Amino acid sequence: MGSIRIVTDSASDIPLQLREELGIEMVPLKILFGEETYYDAVTMNTEQFFDKVAASSQLPTSSQPSPMEFQEAYERILQEDPNASIISIQLSSAVSGTYQSAVIGSSMVEGEPDITVLDSKTASYAYGMRVVAAARMAREGASKEAILAEIDRMQRSTELYFLVDTLEYLQRGGRIGRASALIGSILNIKPILSLDKDGMVYAVDKVRGSKKAMLRIIDMLEQACGSEPVILTIACTTGKEAAMEFGEMIKSRFNVQEVEYTTVGAVIGTHVGPGTLAVFMRRV
Repeated sequence: MGSIRIVTDSASDIPLQLREELGIEMVPLKILFGEETYYDAVTMNTEQFFDKVAASSQLPTSSQPSPMEFQEAYERILQEDPNASIISIQLSSAVSGTYQSAVIGSSMVEGEPDITVLDSKTASYAYGMRVVAAARMAREGASKEAILAEIDRMQRSTELYFLVDTLEYLQRGGRIGRASALIGSILNIKPILSLDKDGMVYAVDKVRGSKKAMLRIIDMLEQACGSEPVILTIACTTGKEAAMEFGEMIKSRFNVQEVEYTTVGAVIGTHVGPGTLAVFMRRV
């Protein structure tokens, strides 16, 4: 019987050290500045990305990996362990073609490999935490069925909210109209974003001022989680001090068992911009 190996893409925003520690195979998305192409979390990290955004007159875009890139990742694993079972967890198919590339890539592998490709229906560390949990379970000898069951449970027990600092990136990406972005900026409106059950981005609420927006997110988290024990992750594109402050505000109101701070990567950053905060709260 072979090992169970976990594959993901770079939009899961799992830190390099953790990926290496748990043996997670990562297929990077691409960041494009005009004719320049960078590999997310490989040849460009979040800090470098926003430095280049500030110096560039062009709005960057992102591009999904090709099916061949996934095929090569699966084949690398199977060369190491021909009997390996692979679980591949990808960025929401509603916002990217990455999942479809992974599915096609799995079909291109010769023979009858045991590859299960999952659509996370979410973004960033909201599925990164599932990838990490799956890899830890695999290291501990859990069965594939047990790992898939835990991934499903985590999907149903995680709350996710993004708070963006500026509406400019949403407007440039076509998420909102220019007039809405202009009015929102003038009035200091901070949209609170989330993902629906199909993985589509939508505005949950709009609040004037960052502090009020944080408090509104906390209120919504209380409605969902109450006094249940939870695991908390706070992520940011830039502005780590604000992330720490937000984390302390949340910890004071919830039964937090674990807390982690991480970075929203360049792919998601392309669409939300600098100063974005994200909270991922999972019921234990």
